[in-house]
Amino acid sequence: MINLINDHVVTDLVKILKLYNNGESFMLKKLFYELDEEKRERITNVVLREFAQYSYNESSTNRIVKNAGIGKGSLFKYFQNKQDMYFYILDYIINDLAVDLKDEIANLPGDLFVRTIKYAELEFTWYIQNPDEYKLLKRAFVKNDTEIYKETKAKYASMSEEYYYKLFEDINMEQFQFKREKKKLLDILKWLLKGFNEEFIEEVESEDNINSLKDEYLRRLVEYIEILKEGLK
Repeated sequence: MINLINDHVVTDLVKILKLYNNGESFMLKKLFYELDEEKRERITNVVLREFAQYSYNESSTNRIVKNAGIGKGSLFKYFQNKQDMYFYILDYIINDLAVDLKDEIANLPGDLFVRTIKYAELEFTWYIQNPDEYKLLKRAFVKNDTEIYKETKAKYASMSEEYYYKLFEDINMEQFQFKREKKKLLDILKWLLKGFNEEFIEEVESEDNINSLKDEYLRRLVEYIEILKEGLK
């Protein structure tokens, strides 16, 4: 029988993302949350599309206010500055991802390597369904020398680390010869995934066909996972 992920792990995963990505805990002004839902969603969607279409440095608050149908003065009643808007929308996307995948994460198997591949498949499927969110996340986390990338990396590093270990908290260790070395095993997998993801993202930076990317990503990931799995048995 395949053991599914424990309910408390799923709950904690969502809590982790909400803790790090609660907009009100950052610089957003209270006035933004007092807007009616339709207007707040309209502004959010316009900001999302702007940062998905343009890099942070190329994005324009003039385009945002024009497309949102509000004055520039009003925009800065809701946000401190452009960086505030940028991190708000990243928080918004990451929170949406966690909430949307919550039920499916609950059905992930207890096998470490199968869970890794299945989770990657879930994320990619979500990206296909949310192309603007995918474009923005890809651009935000592709390594570069800009100040906004450095700040983004610093802001989300702890969250990413905590989320990773929580995702694999209840894996079945019985298949491994080093049954009591779960932390070290997860460290090895983390290093593999980090290098693999960075290399893959750099290779496909200009590729927008996410359907083909999903197939290629999963194919390569399975190859690396199989090598790692055989070496750890």
